[in-house]
Amino acid sequence: MAEDVISARLHARVRRDFPDADVARGVAGALRVLADELANSLQDTERLLAAAVFIAAGDIDQFRAAIRLARADWRDLLMAGELGHGNWPHVLDEELGSP
Repeated sequence: MAEDVISARLHARVRRDFPDADVARGVAGALRVLADELANSLQDTERLLAAAVFIAAGDIDQFRAAIRLARADWRDLLMAGELGHGNWPHVLDEELGSP
């Protein structure tokens, strides 16, 4: 089986933010699709996917909106998810824990 594009720490955040197991599986599936769609952005995959999760803050409608935003312009996704600046690795570590 190929390595999952969703890091273990991001999986943990998805499960925390979306405690319903079926919803969490759906969110993870949508993130995998998004990773594939944004592969040409040449951005860090965890950064892109985490931005969508951060925007959602546990709200599935906000998550869907974040996915739409990502498809329109991944740069706007990063800015809205507070991962659009040079300190984004630090923000990821603060939000998700150390890798």
